[in-house]
Amino acid sequence: MKLASLKNNTRDGELVLVSRDLSRYVTASDIAPTLQYLLDHWQDLYPLLQARENVLRVNADGSNGNTCDSKVNTRDTKVNTDISVADFDPQRCASPLPRAYQWADGSAYVNHVELVRKARGATMPESFWSDPLMYQGGSDKFLGPCDPIVAASESWGIDLEAEVAVITDEVPMGIDASAAGKLIRLVLLVNDVSLRSLIPGELAKGFGFFQSKPSSAFSPVAVTPDELGECWDGHKLHLPLCSWVNDSLLGQPDAGVDMVFDFPTLIAHAARTRPLAAGTIIGSGTVSNRDRSVGSSCLAEVRMIETIETGAPITPFLRFGDQIRIEMLDPDGVSIFGAIVQRVLQAPGEQD
Repeated sequence: MKLASLKNNTRDGELVLVSRDLSRYVTASDIAPTLQYLLDHWQDLYPLLQARENVLRVNADGSNGNTCDSKVNTRDTKVNTDISVADFDPQRCASPLPRAYQWADGSAYVNHVELVRKARGATMPESFWSDPLMYQGGSDKFLGPCDPIVAASESWGIDLEAEVAVITDEVPMGIDASAAGKLIRLVLLVNDVSLRSLIPGELAKGFGFFQSKPSSAFSPVAVTPDELGECWDGHKLHLPLCSWVNDSLLGQPDAGVDMVFDFPTLIAHAARTRPLAAGTIIGSGTVSNRDRSVGSSCLAEVRMIETIETGAPITPFLRFGDQIRIEMLDPDGVSIFGAIVQRVLQAPGEQD
């Protein structure tokens, strides 16, 4: 099942079901008005959505001869309504969860952390291989997949970070990893936007990220794990995550390779001292492989490698007017989550 939230006149958007090829959609708002509402009532409402999805599949593959915006009559359990089937446009999408109770981002690819520290001549503590790094990000307002990245100055070091994330059901405090994996409800992509030049000053205060981590953007759709087939093993997503800057491929590291802490482990880590509400988003951190031939998922890593190899970074961070794209394709080359496509813009009234 693929789910999206279309922008409307509310903060949380309209929940819709999207066809597997991302071409068509039907509303699900009569079953669950928002994705958060669905997550809060998952056990009761998910079967109704499955019945609605069957209607979408019939229409999307053309087997019933209907055309765009045609009416399809269905009699879902407890639901009896005509459903309009229409073309899906990612430009109309908010983040699947336009806001969330919690967004916690890990750093599961320790290779990325090792490169960061090596570039500045610092050794990495051994504990980083056994105890996940995680920060709590702002979740009151996420960017849609096609919303611009707005910053006041290029001097802030504007960067993308391509990641995989999961959305959980209710997670009890103290859960172990084996049980946590069963509470993953949805998988999606994220651009964890970073302002690299602001990070050192914040970390030097010893209190973590805030201004250096503006709003993140998520993929047009979130998918249930069963949509991923054999590429999802219940722990990791085994597919390349592709990132472009201005149509130039930045990298395509495999999200299932070199992930030291899998998603059940990250969830259990987050829930060690607190329960997690349904709708909690847990990120993987920047996808990174030791094999440098596959490229990188952020510009900071490219600059780290340049510093290690040549003594100084060459590649600039993002500039106003630049466009980024983050996408993951299935083994047949079909986009799974849709693409995050964002242009970098200067905040109105600001000058570098």
